[in-house]
Amino acid sequence: MWHFHNPVAVSFGPGALNKLPFVLGGRKAVLITFPEAAGLGLVNRVRELIGPKLVGIITDTRPNPDVADLGGLYKDFWQEHHCCDVVIGLGGGSTLDTAKVLMTRTTSGQFDDLISTLASGRTFSPAKYKKLIAIPTTAGTGSEVTPFATIWDSAPERRKKYSLQLRETWAESALVDPELTLSLPAAVTLHSGLDALSHSLEAIWNVNANPVSDQLAVAAAREVIAALPALMASAGDVNLRTRLSRAALTAGLAFSNTKTALAHSISYEMTLRYGLPHGLACSFTLPMVFARALGRSAARDAVLARIFDDRPLADAPGTLNAFLARLGVSTGFGSYGVAAGEAKRIVEEALQGIRGRNFIGAPAC
Repeated sequence: MWHFHNPVAVSFGPGALNKLPFVLGGRKAVLITFPEAAGLGLVNRVRELIGPKLVGIITDTRPNPDVADLGGLYKDFWQEHHCCDVVIGLGGGSTLDTAKVLMTRTTSGQFDDLISTLASGRTFSPAKYKKLIAIPTTAGTGSEVTPFATIWDSAPERRKKYSLQLRETWAESALVDPELTLSLPAAVTLHSGLDALSHSLEAIWNVNANPVSDQLAVAAAREVIAALPALMASAGDVNLRTRLSRAALTAGLAFSNTKTALAHSISYEMTLRYGLPHGLACSFTLPMVFARALGRSAARDAVLARIFDDRPLADAPGTLNAFLARLGVSTGFGSYGVAAGEAKRIVEEALQGIRGRNFIGAPAC
């Protein structure tokens, strides 16, 4: 027996942003976006599309949203915009994470109460919440079709990552417009695409995998492997941008049900302690994790083999390593300043983490 669920209504394709008035349906909205959005003309586009229904704009979101920054944003949002109906999250994964955090109100209205609840392991039940329309401007995170939001605490004495996942943090609608990714810098394009590849593979070597997530994950992985190198050589190609956006969306649908696994569990410390961008942090270990996954489950091996056609599955980690090398990505911990002993500790501790325990090769508790 298996179960698959995803409640997000998706509109996909070049020009999908123009459906915003339709999905908003006359409700009042606050736009949460990234600082460069105004300069790129995105804020004006939203304003032109929905007019006076846009009752607020928040542009001071940051990469890897941190508790040090979110507290003020949270307080201001619920003081100034409590009457809006909808939050429009327009940006990459960090912007969508921020939107998901802001849209759920604690009983006291204090952000610290949300963090203390997450830290204690207790279930957070929002006193109020807004509906979410998610509009990604990167092709990688899949956040538009998942309920997950990551909150970071980078203070040296803590260095912790929290995950917010609620029934309320599913987007109501997602507008996936590949044209919005055309302005991305090369590094962001690369890291986003690698994040999508990680999501797809992590959904397969996962104890929560099911036949639907497998179909989605295999399709996404094949598309990223085929299209990402070409896109890096031709950044203005809308067809390639469309293929990567579709792959990211498809991978997001897959891991929205399985969650992630070992590569992501490793990535959290690589981001917190070594400053690696998320897409790089969760992808440079993929060949190593792939090798660990092989032989753990005949059923999982059969699904992984579908990504590589008729090539021997034992060669897949090497093929993946060559793919990353072609993109200029080193797969060794040492390249990122991590000594061998420290790398071993990071992997062992990651296997014990919440996401690490989703990996089919994780030790039994």
